[in-house]
Amino acid sequence: MKLYITILFFLACGLTTLAQSDSSFQHIKNIYGDIVDFAVDNLDNIYLLNSKNQLKKLNGNGDSVAIYNDVKHYGKATLIDVSNPLKVLLYYKNFGTVVMLDRFLNFKNAIDLRSQNILQAKAISQSYDNKIWVYDELENKLKKIDEDGKLLLETSDFRLLFDETVSAQSITDADLNVYLYDSSKAVYVFDYYGALKNKILINGWKNFKVSGKYIFGSVADTLYRYEIENHRYDQWKMPVQIKNSNAFSFSTSRLYALKKDRLEIFLFR
Repeated sequence: MKLYITILFFLACGLTTLAQSDSSFQHIKNIYGDIVDFAVDNLDNIYLLNSKNQLKKLNGNGDSVAIYNDVKHYGKATLIDVSNPLKVLLYYKNFGTVVMLDRFLNFKNAIDLRSQNILQAKAISQSYDNKIWVYDELENKLKKIDEDGKLLLETSDFRLLFDETVSAQSITDADLNVYLYDSSKAVYVFDYYGALKNKILINGWKNFKVSGKYIFGSVADTLYRYEIENHRYDQWKMPVQIKNSNAFSFSTSRLYALKKDRLEIFLFR
């Protein structure tokens, strides 16, 4: 029997909300430059994508570690997956192509999803065993492929599971689960064999990220943190200098806020 976890803001049993002051956020540093997108891995390495589609990797101290400059083939990168610091994935949605890089951002391989009959996919993710999760929106299935693009497994049609169409903005493989997020509906939680385990009614969150034992996100001027095991919410009102950012990312103890010409880094508690 599938377990469905229903959680509604301020109404669910056991909901804990913490209204925090500006003192919850401690500014550490700024990183300046041409930055249009970024990602942060679990070692606090930072990956910066600029307007020329160049990818740069910085360590936790902000020192440059590596650069990927091969920007001619696939157009604009639409997703950076750094869930495994030893292997970076760049997804080029318009070309349906996944590019794999090593930890020094050297090219390893590329997969043309269209050649595998996956013609419409917004979200991809690395799996715990170095394979790739893809949500095929035409077939409404979560699929797992290997580094050559070969199909390893797939779920049933989501329209049969949920009686609804799902559009995935992100996929995360973490702690024995696969989290598929549709911001208009919920977080769908699967096991590693593609079987549905839970449905968490989190929706409307931007800057969604699963990190450690938490799910993070934001709505307007509020940062939310959901503790997966205990089904508990915390929330913080973000100070002005943070809430006007273009995008956020999170680690278990840091908040990264992207502005027009810089990335701002904060500790939060």
